[in-house]
Amino acid sequence: QVQLVESGGGLVQAGGSLRLSCAGSGSSFIFNINTLAWHRQAPGKQRELVAAISSGGSTNYADAVKGRFTISRDNAKKMVYLQMNDLKPEDTAVYYCKQGVLWGQGTQVTVSS
Repeated sequence: QVQLVESGGGLVQAGGSLRLSCAGSGSSFIFNINTLAWHRQAPGKQRELVAAISSGGSTNYADAVKGRFTISRDNAKKMVYLQMNDLKPEDTAVYYCKQGVLWGQGTQVTVSS
């Protein structure tokens, strides 16, 4: 079964940092050509795009996280990462990894004030 596996979530105080990791799926060729992304869903809200990185390494970010979050990918390891700095309580959500049309199961990030 095709599956993406996220890790790295947890509880952190405001101003702290977390690094999320996601193990990709499929062959290296498929992974390398896929756009990779992180989305999040807070309670009572719709899922939203946080950051994305193309096969060529171009990135884009939601305005709310620009300057604080960094998405990166390691094609050799079939991994995608989200470095989150200066976390705020409003960043609290379940964070999902996405590879092409595939989704991970999500990892909880909770930021206390």
